[in-house]
Amino acid sequence: MPIDSIIPAVDPMPLPAPFWLFKLLLIFTFILHIIAMNFMLGGGIVAFFTRLFSKSENHKRLFEDTSRKIPSLLAATITLGVAPLLFVQVLYGQFFYTSSILMAWPWFLVIVLLTLGYYGFYTISLKGRPTSGWVIWIMLVSLILIMTIGFFYSNNFTLMQAPERWAAKYQADPSGWNLNWEEHTLIPRFLHFLVGAIAVGSFLIVLSGLFRWKKEQPYAKFLITYGGKWFMYTTMVQFVVGVWFLISLPQSKMMLYLGQNMLATVCLLVGIMGALGAIFVMSGAVRNEDPRRGAITAMGLTTLVLVAMAIMRDILRSSYLAPYFKAENLVVKTQWGVLFLFLLLLIIGLVVWLVMIKKYFFTPGARMPE
Repeated sequence: MPIDSIIPAVDPMPLPAPFWLFKLLLIFTFILHIIAMNFMLGGGIVAFFTRLFSKSENHKRLFEDTSRKIPSLLAATITLGVAPLLFVQVLYGQFFYTSSILMAWPWFLVIVLLTLGYYGFYTISLKGRPTSGWVIWIMLVSLILIMTIGFFYSNNFTLMQAPERWAAKYQADPSGWNLNWEEHTLIPRFLHFLVGAIAVGSFLIVLSGLFRWKKEQPYAKFLITYGGKWFMYTTMVQFVVGVWFLISLPQSKMMLYLGQNMLATVCLLVGIMGALGAIFVMSGAVRNEDPRRGAITAMGLTTLVLVAMAIMRDILRSSYLAPYFKAENLVVKTQWGVLFLFLLLLIIGLVVWLVMIKKYFFTPGARMPE
């Protein structure tokens, strides 16, 4: 069966804005989503292992402070994830919907797993105490549920890029329980996001220390240095996982980052140099009496790395879909009034978010409502 015959037709409804603008918004909103997700999942993993293996008062306090933030960070992850998911559906709907149908039951289970994980995090935040034995196990179960959701997402987004597998998967199992196990990049791709989440999520601990510095300097220094060490070690692991992910790609895709695509190659270099620079700066910061400047610099470099990685991810998806998708086939009818209103509200919303984040997450003594 020809592949073109099983790919749904492009939605005849015109795009309300140029294709390139949707692409920019997709990358931008994905970066916002991934930062919130990394803080939630990575911060939760750091807190879990801290509580599991460390018994000092500072470590217990870190777990309690961080666990109280996780439910709100999960809400932020969901909210900020809506926009990039919608932009994917607008631009690549015929691919995304098909892959979602092929793995319908795991995709439906995302809501169930999310609800259970959410409930576990809230239970810890509202009822748990760092001395309660059951707290650590509820945290573990909730983190596993969230990681399972991430694994399902990796399956869906790799399957949408492989229309050549759709027919065989459906014929082998039309029940909707398909996962994309045949994809060689599935495991390294998932681990690349997971390890990266821990590295970036450690900055949740660092930020808590930065905002506490003037009121609780000894504890704030502990948070910055502890979070900084987690960042350095997991970023080193990320280099290994990243190389595994790169060499698992088909040769034609791997070569995009090795000179065939200038933007992809530049982004790869920026990612490597930025991560190395962040490790170097953070290693100096954690040895200083005042680690704030180095920590802030490392966060800035890591943000640059996240931008580069998001662009690389989009280039890879475009390369996979190039034989089946042509942007020029999309009809565009720009609605300028709606577009300007959307952009204005987006800017206002981001400003409000920044104010809320500072006041809620990083104000010493702030607590979840009882």
